Amino acid sequence: MAGFEFEDTWHLKRVLIVLVSCQLGLHACMYGMRVAVPLQALSLGYSELTVGLLVACFALIPALLAIAFGRFSDRAGYHRPLRIAAGMSITAGLVVALNESLPALCIGAALSGAGSGFGVIVIQRTAGRMASTPSGRLNIFSWIAVAPAIAGVVGPTLAGVVIDFAGFRAAFAVLGLLPILTVLLAELVPKEKVDRAAVESAPVRGGVLDLIRRGQLRRLLLINWIVVASWDAHGFVIPILGHDRGFSASAIGAIFAAFGAASIIARFLIPVFSNKLSPRILMAAALSLAAAAFVVYPMLRPAWAMAFCAFAFGLALGGVHPTILATLHDLAPRDRYGEALAVRSTMTQLSMTTMPLVFGAVGVSLGAPVLLWAMGCALGAGGWQSLRLFSILDAEDRGRTAGP
Repeated sequence: MAGFEFEDTWHLKRVLIVLVSCQLGLHACMYGMRVAVPLQALSLGYSELTVGLLVACFALIPALLAIAFGRFSDRAGYHRPLRIAAGMSITAGLVVALNESLPALCIGAALSGAGSGFGVIVIQRTAGRMASTPSGRLNIFSWIAVAPAIAGVVGPTLAGVVIDFAGFRAAFAVLGLLPILTVLLAELVPKEKVDRAAVESAPVRGGVLDLIRRGQLRRLLLINWIVVASWDAHGFVIPILGHDRGFSASAIGAIFAAFGAASIIARFLIPVFSNKLSPRILMAAALSLAAAAFVVYPMLRPAWAMAFCAFAFGLALGGVHPTILATLHDLAPRDRYGEALAVRSTMTQLSMTTMPLVFGAVGVSLGAPVLLWAMGCALGAGGWQSLRLFSILDAEDRGRTAGP
């Protein structure tokens, strides 16, 4: 039978720690580059428009090639695709360290985003195939989701400190060395056992549209898009509300810090309670909590109250993200996990590129509170859709159990 074989539970846990560490190396590089590249461009005298284009470069290659890379990971497994992803991240840092021109900054941003985005697809695909039960899959994805949260602290902090003490070239070189950790640790992940007879006898796979036509998978991708858009809306609106209310930069930073801390806490708590949590209840409750936070946000005046609301929103998104990934693997064909993750990645990258423009237009015309309330309604609709999703899945399971 295809899959991974582990000697015991401790062996599985060790491999899981390796996967988290591999993702940490890629994400810390990318998050650090997202700080260092715009700062370098501004220090060289480029305009804010140029900085915006550089930031967009981080999502360019994943948006265009994620699906092709996901299919490649389905065929090649873990090690070769991950080495390619890590190689892109390493090259990103070294290119900009050797050449600080605008084209080099564009190449560095694009390769860094590609290395991180492609690496996530490979690591999440492998993690999904390590689990044998839905609760086990939720547990594994909760730990996998810890890596981006930690990297979001490590990468920018490391970039800032090295820039201040040694300059931009040194910062880019250090960031480019982080994915070497990924390459070295990847060898500790066992090779996947492949059932060649099953592969050869498998039906011809359809295209992406065939995958998206699966009704419940399409519903889950819609929920995922709402979650991603709400995260973007939060990052867009909070500085505006804070500025309008006269908050200091440190107060606004504390609001975002409360969100980040809650996201990390949620991802540590889910593995503890994964055997007692229903994905249906967890997803619906998380989306409802996020919706409530967005409805309340515009009514709050003190910075501490907004930080408390941000903490609640962070708990919600920290809880819903692993649940979406676990459910995605329940819905997608086992031999197309990588492709399904790539479709999700493509939608995420496109949303992160286009939605800030939409938010800017809505914010200018209707105001930031209206934008938050609209996203709150969308999150509430996502919660209702999640209940519908699991109700249909439960009915299908009962039908299969009952038989003809």
